[in-house]
Amino acid sequence: MPSYIAPVDDMMFLFEKLRDNKNYNEIEKYKEVSSDLVRNILEEAAKINQNLILPLAKKGDENPAVLENGVVRTPPGYKEAYQKYIEDGWTSLSCDPKYGGQGMPKTVSAFFDEMLSSASLSFKLYSELSIGAYNCINHHATDEIKNKYLPKIVEGKWSGTMCLTEPVCGTDLGLLKTKAAPQSDGTFKLSGQKIFITSGDHDLTENIIHLVIARATDSPAGTKGISLFLVPKFIVNEDGSIGPRNGISTGSIESKMGIKGSATCVLNFDEATGYMIGKKDKGLNAMFTMMNLERIVVGIQGLGISEIAYQNSLAYAKERKQGKTNKTKSTNGADFIIEHADIRRLLLNMKSIIEGERALCFWLSQQTEVSLNHHDEKVRQEASDFVSLMTPVVKSLFTDLGMEITNDAMQIHGGYGYTKDQGIEQLYRDNRITPIYEGTNSVQAADLVFRKLSNKNGDIINKYIDLIKTETDLDNEKIKPFIKEFKDYLNILVKFSEWINEKTKTDRDDVSAAANDYLKTLGFVSVAYAWIKVLDVSFKDYNENKNFYDDKINTAKFYFDKILPRAEQHYKSAISGSSNIMNFKFN
Repeated sequence: MPSYIAPVDDMMFLFEKLRDNKNYNEIEKYKEVSSDLVRNILEEAAKINQNLILPLAKKGDENPAVLENGVVRTPPGYKEAYQKYIEDGWTSLSCDPKYGGQGMPKTVSAFFDEMLSSASLSFKLYSELSIGAYNCINHHATDEIKNKYLPKIVEGKWSGTMCLTEPVCGTDLGLLKTKAAPQSDGTFKLSGQKIFITSGDHDLTENIIHLVIARATDSPAGTKGISLFLVPKFIVNEDGSIGPRNGISTGSIESKMGIKGSATCVLNFDEATGYMIGKKDKGLNAMFTMMNLERIVVGIQGLGISEIAYQNSLAYAKERKQGKTNKTKSTNGADFIIEHADIRRLLLNMKSIIEGERALCFWLSQQTEVSLNHHDEKVRQEASDFVSLMTPVVKSLFTDLGMEITNDAMQIHGGYGYTKDQGIEQLYRDNRITPIYEGTNSVQAADLVFRKLSNKNGDIINKYIDLIKTETDLDNEKIKPFIKEFKDYLNILVKFSEWINEKTKTDRDDVSAAANDYLKTLGFVSVAYAWIKVLDVSFKDYNENKNFYDDKINTAKFYFDKILPRAEQHYKSAISGSSNIMNFKFN
């Protein structure tokens, strides 16, 4: 089983030193969230993840969730751990105190999401969708619905799901077949089938609150006729107590490559009672409140799994002997593999990506809070645009690089990495879903280039680039070599953005073929931007903690020397166009 130590010190460094968003710091309700409070939360989070949840990863993989006589049973130990998890209040961390939450900002809850992803992604998924459902209901439901359902979801007694996909449609939701027939009492009867529903059924909570997209019987075809419905597993009585079973049954649990402890269900809705959330035929708008949050959280899943893969690779490299280096230190015929240049390259590849991603995610968390809570509408909108721009980047880049990192972790472990004993191959299998669900990474890339670079509020990508230019205009002599190199890649991003903009007008196939390359270029440059912010602090505060900041400076140097050049490679690949791709004749 892999070991894991939550990177609390690195997280606290970000919270204390990179909480530099002026607009975020103006949010009144977070001014009382002190460093001492956050450290206490993170240290307690580390304990429950390291001691209670981490062992569940292997148990869930070896004893998957099962469907028996119509009842879904979670792996051994899950029920007891979940009870402790909700008793300690972890489901309520970022929720509104009005409904029993603790009201912590996403600058804190994102760190917890990372820890939980490192410890056991399968276990995490049972509560993760509940927070997404909470956010969707909180933003779009009536006060009556909120007061009836949110306190129990926040408490963790009830969980939530997101029911989109059907056998006839994956991402193309306009093809969905699930129908919602209006009733005289204002409710709807839903009939249809949903597939790939994460935590669709289980034995951890008293009730499961499904958020289901469906088409009212009098609504038009396509995405314009989709509405959103709240459909509980058990009907909730007027007094809030659990009533009779609703018309929902579990058809099967998917047999999967990874995250085996998570029950991924086929759900059948047979005239199940549902309550419309938000406006009729505007269901996708409401559901995207949940989906966009989930896409960022999926990116954090990739980061969390990368972190535990790195930690175990580093530990293994320090204890495994194999071969001799050019400057051998061995007296008995072999050196530790950490002395080999290529192993060190792989480890630094992991470390520089992970720490850069964590810093970028912290930046995005601040922007998210500004978009939701700042008093100035214009400031909120600009932050919302930045979050919208970076959501597909974080979702896709972090998960794709998570696959690279878990693959390299297996390589470092050699044959032992391929066996189940070390647990590294499970990290690879568990992470493999992250580039797929919540919209495949290719869908994210297309969304980025066709929808996110510009919107009704203007040219978002250029606003983002202007922000980066302003924040990287620094005087410190020690950081100038990094900034000089960074500006070269920022200019590549500018040229790439201009190329995308022109090609959108003349040849959309060129843009489609370049979408993944563009996302990667934007992603690698954005992580470098986060590293510049880290370097600025590292040089200024160097004497406070020389060992810590030496580590940051040298890790950043590796990123700039070895990782950032990929941005240019993607640019050069993309601008070759799509003619060969589109004209190729497959036999």
